[in-house]
Amino acid sequence: MADDTSGDLGIVRLTKAFGDTVAVDDLSLTIPQGSFFALLGPSGCGKTTTLRMVAGLERPTAGAIYLGATDITSTKPYRRPVNTVFQSYALFPHLSVFENVAFGLRRRGVKDVDAQVGQMLDLVELSGYGGRRPNHLSGGQQQRVAVARALINHPSLLLLDEPLGALDLKLRRQMQLELKRIQTEVGITFVHVTHDQEEAMTMADTVAVMNEGRVEQLGSPVELYENPMTTFVANFLGRCNMVDGRVVDRAGDTAVVEVRGHRMAVPSARMHAERDEVHLGVRPEKVSIVLGADAEQVPTSHNRLLGVVEDVSFLGVSTDYTVRLPWGPSFGVFAQNLDRDPRLVPAAEVVLHWAAEHTFALDATEPLEAGIDPDVRLGQVLR
Repeated sequence: MADDTSGDLGIVRLTKAFGDTVAVDDLSLTIPQGSFFALLGPSGCGKTTTLRMVAGLERPTAGAIYLGATDITSTKPYRRPVNTVFQSYALFPHLSVFENVAFGLRRRGVKDVDAQVGQMLDLVELSGYGGRRPNHLSGGQQQRVAVARALINHPSLLLLDEPLGALDLKLRRQMQLELKRIQTEVGITFVHVTHDQEEAMTMADTVAVMNEGRVEQLGSPVELYENPMTTFVANFLGRCNMVDGRVVDRAGDTAVVEVRGHRMAVPSARMHAERDEVHLGVRPEKVSIVLGADAEQVPTSHNRLLGVVEDVSFLGVSTDYTVRLPWGPSFGVFAQNLDRDPRLVPAAEVVLHWAAEHTFALDATEPLEAGIDPDVRLGQVLR
């Protein structure tokens, strides 16, 4: 096979087992050259193990890894045109920023490193910091040094293993934009592993949501959020209202799902279940809320449910309403604070409504709890 490591990253039926535990299960992916790709999923889903196999730090149990036309499955880590940035940064504390960045060049025997190191420090906006030691830098600055050190040898592929996990929220959001800018400027393939949905959706062109060693769904952040194909993906990517329903009509471009006597329209393109028993879902920000006395304001084409306000939380830019449905579950509503209705208080009887095109239906064989972190989002599951 030709020795060509420029091109797409190909993962072909990759499997990794640790004894009886299968961490990565027959995984196949093609990651386009020059893209910013994210492997997103909860702890233990296999994303980091996948990254380590691409880096050469774990040997696959089965399958193959290609970089361009070259099979690198058995290639030693140091012979792969691949560099990794870890959450811990792994900077050399006894070396200056300049020497940390220059380390890879010096190992290759490059004598004149000044120009290349200077370019890298410019790229990560750390010009003038070359003489400092890592312990004199902030966490975000250390992260930039780690990226510069990884990029200076011009790898075909940069792997990012939870790189922002040690940063505080404000700095993490700043670094999300910085990493995206750097990737756009250098144009090489970035593969980012994270459990943070915001990170993946902010930076990546394409996201693969992983669960139990497999990819649940692959697509752009917008596609995954707006049109999830499984309950796990719907719940894992932000908050989601879901209730049980039954398909009563599939004719034409719109299906009809009955939920406790209420008939809901669902676009056929957003029906992801072959069985009639489904989970019907809608995102909280897509739902509008009006007082029951104003029900005539609701467009006749909208899906609707009745309920009673249980809790109201003012969040500044929006208000978070929790509405109890007649048969027990709660429904969340995010309402932008434009014209807040002061009558929408706990115990008020209300109508919830939303456009049919924002509705999706998923296979009900998967538990409604799938994808929800019980410690973080307790109470969001709707039965």
